[in-house]
Order: sequence, then structure tokens, then C-alpha cells
Amino acid sequence: MNIATSTKITITGDLGSGKSATSAILCERTGFQYISTGRIQRQLAADMGMDTLEMNRLADTDPRIDEQIDSVFISLGTDPHGYVVDSRMAWFFLPNAFKVYLQTPVEIAADRILKDPTRNSENYKSKEEAIEKIQARKLSENARFLVKYKADSTNLNNFNLVIDTSKRSIVEVAEAILLGVAYWEKGGMFPRYI
Repeated sequence: MNIATSTKITITGDLGSGKSATSAILCERTGFQYISTGRIQRQLAADMGMDTLEMNRLADTDPRIDEQIDSVFISLGTDPHGYVVDSRMAWFFLPNAFKVYLQTPVEIAADRILKDPTRNSENYKSKEEAIEKIQARKLSENARFLVKYKADSTNLNNFNLVIDTSKRSIVEVAEAILLGVAYWEKGGMFPRYI
């Protein structure tokens, strides 16, 4: 499947919906570079000695945190290379990208996050605590982005493709995205919700 080497694919979605794993497959299949807000946020939170929820709450009052993260994505708009960008706001900062939203129920997300050894700054004592903090983080981020940018991440009409990942393998999700990109680049129609 041929897609342009300058294409930007943004992956936004629920916490634990498979954004990182899907992005890895997309990068492997396209040769595009991977950029992740999650990685940037987790590293920044660790550097600040807090978890990601605490950092998100601090970002509600300290605009420097979002500015530091957002500047990475804003600069990609003029970059001639293809990227897979895993970020809650990349769809907004890269309006000419193919924009994907991955959905999953919070209970499934909590299970995935609890089993992921790479999420060092997201250590939960129980599934119930994970669900509570995932929901709080999502609300905090959505409210902040709405106030700061007037960008509504909950409006799925902002995306070219919305995929429920709860009953699909990561490979199936990645293949659907690549097919969607191919149709989009040719101006063809492709279902928005799958």
C-alpha cells in the first residue's frame, strides 16, 4: 500500500487504547518516525518527581508545561517527512494530517495499563484506582485543551477515522488506518467509524 512519504498520521485516543503499539506497527510499515506525547509527558513527570495525573493538574495552572510539549508538534507542520504522531492534540496542531481516534472502554484500558511494564509513572495499586485516575486525567486534559485552545478532543467529527480497539488486534487497527490513509490521499470515501 503506497502512501506519500510526507504524510502525517496523528493518533489520538483514550488512555490505554493501544496508541503506542499501533504507532509502532505504523512506523514499521511506513518507515515514518514516531513522536509521542505520552513518552514526553511521562519523562517530564518523572523529571519533576510526580506521576502524569499530578503533572496534568499542575499544567492546569502552569502553561509552560503544555507549551514545552506542544512546541514539538507545532514544528512538524512544515517538516517534509512523514510521521506517526501519538498525541492528544496533534490532530489540532497538524490540521492537514490524517487524524485517527482510538477508543476503548475504561475497564479494558485499565487492564492494559496495569499489565504494561513500560508505564513507570503510572503505578496503580488496583484496577479501581487505575480507572479513577484514567478518568480524572482524561477530564483534566480535555478541559484544559478546551479552555486553552478551544479544541474539543471529545468531538469525534474532528477525526478522519475512529476505531474501537476493544475487539480488534493491534495489527487489525494498524491495517485499517493504513487503508484509511490510502483512500484519504486519493480523495476516496472510507467509513469514519469502525
